[in-house]
Amino acid sequence: VDAWFEEDEEVFVHPRDPQVRIDTLQSSAHIQVVLAGVVLADSHRPLVLVETNHPVRYYLPPDDCRLDLLAFSPRTTRCPYKGTASYWSAVIDGTIRENVAWTYRNPIPEIPRIKDLIAFYPEAVDAILRDGEKLA
Repeated sequence: VDAWFEEDEEVFVHPRDPQVRIDTLQSSAHIQVVLAGVVLADSHRPLVLVETNHPVRYYLPPDDCRLDLLAFSPRTTRCPYKGTASYWSAVIDGTIRENVAWTYRNPIPEIPRIKDLIAFYPEAVDAILRDGEKLA
């Protein structure tokens, strides 16, 4: 089977649970992402994504990220609630840290606001700061 459909809509990974909710909220919180002592992202305009049973994620505009230190990874994954994710690796002083961030180039129609924004894995970087406070 190459694709799975509910009615005429393609299903990614598995059918969506009607009890799961995803909200995106524009924020002016100051978000910084630090890896190996280098600030990879610094934004005052994150999109906050809140998803049932998941940690809050901060999606940042590419203009607020150090794209000169990020390179696309060959890794992709699929999410039934957001679509197909593409990944970024960080390259700092010649050292590659694989898959530290992800983006949705073509999210599913229900979540268009995250298109092309970049989110970082807290466990893959040294710190994600919100208004100067390190997130858990």
